[in-house]
Order: sequence, then structure tokens, then C-alpha cells
Amino acid sequence: MEIQKSLIKINQNFSNKEEAIKYCGSLLVDGGYVKPNYISAMIERDRELSVYMGNFIAIPHGTDESKKEVLKTGVAIVQVPRGVNFGTVENPKISTMLFGIAGIKEEHLELIQKISIFCADVDNVVKLADAQTIEEIAKYFEN
Repeated sequence: MEIQKSLIKINQNFSNKEEAIKYCGSLLVDGGYVKPNYISAMIERDRELSVYMGNFIAIPHGTDESKKEVLKTGVAIVQVPRGVNFGTVENPKISTMLFGIAGIKEEHLELIQKISIFCADVDNVVKLADAQTIEEIAKYFEN
């Protein structure tokens, strides 16, 4: 999984999950990975089925219909030290790491799988959430 350092952002803060998802999408748009319409599809995906994956991570991505908006496969990694709630006030689901993804054809499934396997170990998530530099985060995803 090749990660572009320009798609890694640290010390971000969001007031809600929609703002966080839009930010991930804008990184993918600005990087030339997706067309702007992909961002609304990422929000729609979360409404259909939460993109919160447990272990303090969320993987915002588009709907099946939005695959036509993907120009190339990419991953935006966003560190949110104070967390953003992907649940409700009564049932919070706090994410400190966001992985905004877009994949050509079925590559998005491969991305979700690789991220999920890495983040299944909560110690790995803590290392990412505690990282002080972009390089610290990037090193975990070098081949």
C-alpha cells in the first residue's frame, strides 16, 4: 500500500463526523484521486452504514455507485488527537485516526482489509495517534 505523504495530516480537529469525512474527501480531490462528487458519496456511505470500524479508526469511503468518480487509488490518513464521534451522544464511537480511501475497481476492498488488519492491534492505532510527524505515520505503511 503506497502512501503519499501529502495525504497524511496530523493534529487535526473536527466538530463532527461530517466535517471529518469532507476533509478526508477534499484531500483525495486535491490530490487528483477522485472527482468532487465523491465527497458527497462518502457522506452517503456513512449514512447507509457507519464507516467507524472500531479500535478508534474510521475508514470514510464512497458508495458502490461512486466508483465512477475515482480517478486513481489513494488513501488519506488523518490524525485527530482529540477524536471525532462517529456514534451518538448516548453511544459514542470515537475515532482518532481516519483513513479516507478511494480505489479503482475492487482495490478499495484491499485497502480496507490492509488498514483493518494493521489497526486490529490497538497498539498500532495508539502509535499512529501519538505520532508527532508525518514521517512517523508514513513509516508504518512503507512496503
